[in-house]
Amino acid sequence: MIAVVQRVSRASVVVGASGPLAPCATSGPLVATAGEIGKGLLILLGVEKGDADQDADWLANRIGGLRIFTDEQGKMNLAANEVGGAMLVVSQFTLCGDCRKGRRPGFERAAEPAEATRLYDYFCGRLRQQGYRVETGVFGAMMQVELVNDGPVTFVLDTRA
Repeated sequence: MIAVVQRVSRASVVVGASGPLAPCATSGPLVATAGEIGKGLLILLGVEKGDADQDADWLANRIGGLRIFTDEQGKMNLAANEVGGAMLVVSQFTLCGDCRKGRRPGFERAAEPAEATRLYDYFCGRLRQQGYRVETGVFGAMMQVELVNDGPVTFVLDTRA
């Protein structure tokens, strides 16, 4: 699993009003807000073939405990739960893209949709078990993500690294 974690002062994700759209579809306006948070973490999550519950457990525990919010001395020393932060988790299979050859990314490393959906939901559940309010996008939908990156602070976590 790959996660891009951004500390945000606010973030939201909007999808099409008629339900999930096919990946890369352009039909219809984007009008329905699926998830929205104030202070917290925006997590873009890519699920790869071979990922398992243990990967989601490790990643959720790592992200839930990341001390990337500033304390009163201005030092990154607080986790999201210590500042009342929420989580917005957005599925992003393009994180599994391979751009090393040619000019079109390959997505052979991305998990099949059924397994990716299961692990995405499992990951969100693990964050909720830690007491976080977790908002989500819509798996497989064309989405627009809006955020104010606080810092900016951005980290990439990969369970295979």
